[in-house]
Amino acid sequence: MNTVGAFEAKTHLAELLDRVTKGEKITITRHGVPAAMLVPVTEPARGLSHREVVDGMRALRARVKPGSGSVMEMVNIGRRH
Repeated sequence: MNTVGAFEAKTHLAELLDRVTKGEKITITRHGVPAAMLVPVTEPARGLSHREVVDGMRALRARVKPGSGSVMEMVNIGRRH
């Protein structure tokens, strides 16, 4: 694992990101004290699929009872919690 100072990290960020993409771990220091670490992403973030969003909306609709209040009342309740 390599160590670089904050100024150098700021100046050479693109190069450091290239190195991290290849698997290297880099510690960034401030005045010689470790402050942050650049590490490769191990697993890409996964968003919800269209089907998962639709299924979630349908489940929410099933839980909300008709006549339980207006949309504005529900929004205001949500703001309090």
